[in-house]
Amino acid sequence: MAARGGYGGPEADEGAGGGRRRPAVVAATGAGDSARHTSVLRYRGSANFRLRVVCAVLSGRRLRIDGIREDDEEPGVRDYEAGFLRLIDELTTGSVVEINETGTSLHFRPGFIAGGKVTFDCGRERGIGYYVEGVLPLAAFGKKPVKLTLTGITNHDADPSVDVLNSVTLPLLRRFLGIDEGVTLKVKRRGAAPLGGGEAIFVCPVVRQLKPQQLLDQGFVKKIRGTAYTARVSPQTANRVVTSARELLNKFIPDVFIYTDHFKGSEGGRSPGFGLSLVAESTTGCVVAAEMAAAKGVLPEELGQTVSRLLCEEIRRGGCVDTCSQSLVFMLMVLSPEDVSKVRVGSLTDAGMDCLRHIRDVFGTTFKIKADPATRTVLLSCLGTGYINYAKKVT
Repeated sequence: MAARGGYGGPEADEGAGGGRRRPAVVAATGAGDSARHTSVLRYRGSANFRLRVVCAVLSGRRLRIDGIREDDEEPGVRDYEAGFLRLIDELTTGSVVEINETGTSLHFRPGFIAGGKVTFDCGRERGIGYYVEGVLPLAAFGKKPVKLTLTGITNHDADPSVDVLNSVTLPLLRRFLGIDEGVTLKVKRRGAAPLGGGEAIFVCPVVRQLKPQQLLDQGFVKKIRGTAYTARVSPQTANRVVTSARELLNKFIPDVFIYTDHFKGSEGGRSPGFGLSLVAESTTGCVVAAEMAAAKGVLPEELGQTVSRLLCEEIRRGGCVDTCSQSLVFMLMVLSPEDVSKVRVGSLTDAGMDCLRHIRDVFGTTFKIKADPATRTVLLSCLGTGYINYAKKVT
């Protein structure tokens, strides 16, 4: 997950003992409920909000966060964070959320992951990607397959767009789930900031256990694909974006194809806008991405050139996963069976390091980190906790 901000380490409760290492946690059944709430995860501050909530759900441990923006002019939990808690409540059964009057203190007692069909309004503060990305680590561990119908902003600069989630994030999730089909994110309507109006449907089946992965061979870039979308603006805008992006990319590789995706009328949402997402695929199937939604006053040519440079920078970093996917991969590695999973990244991001710290404190798993000077990349490996979804019947 693309959690941002500093890390506030949890303080161990008295008597928590060995509650930090929790393999094979029950995901959606009533058995073992008394053992799920034996210790409390304690944090301060608003950083890594989604990550902390998801870790609490997966580990079955209660969560306490104090000092949430207590020194800000507008202290407390933001509307989009409260929205994420409501979404988690919809996907689980038995969860209890308590927030004090000022919104600066949160107590969350997680329930069991139920899944099912949920319709959710994401609001206008954050994009649909903020919510989809947040629930990805737990979506496959429910009692029923997840079908989320989300409305709001499909392309937001602060969050991964539906295009990048489709082309980069979901293929990684499929690898760990061990399936080729079934995990989808379909865009029904585009919705640009600030008014949104977009709609997307996320579908994820349930599995009993993940598959350990060895993501080590980054290969060489063989092709670049992309999507230039326009909503409630001239279709020629997308053509101008494509032309400017190809000017740089074609200097390095001939196989560049950028689709144009035009939405008009009600399918274009409530606000005009355009943007570009680019994905580079290697000879070993690794993908990295770069994207941007046009801000007010930005010309299509400027957008195309900027995103193409961002993609070149991602390629230069190296690794088998891009910077935005590190946290998700680390979470899936630790939830895998009791076998070694390995991944090569270009460089550890702040969000990635925060995720590693949370994994250590919540699941008791420490990653082995080794620099590879020859490729200027970093190798990470860990032993999975053997997380099992007991609600999934063995067939």
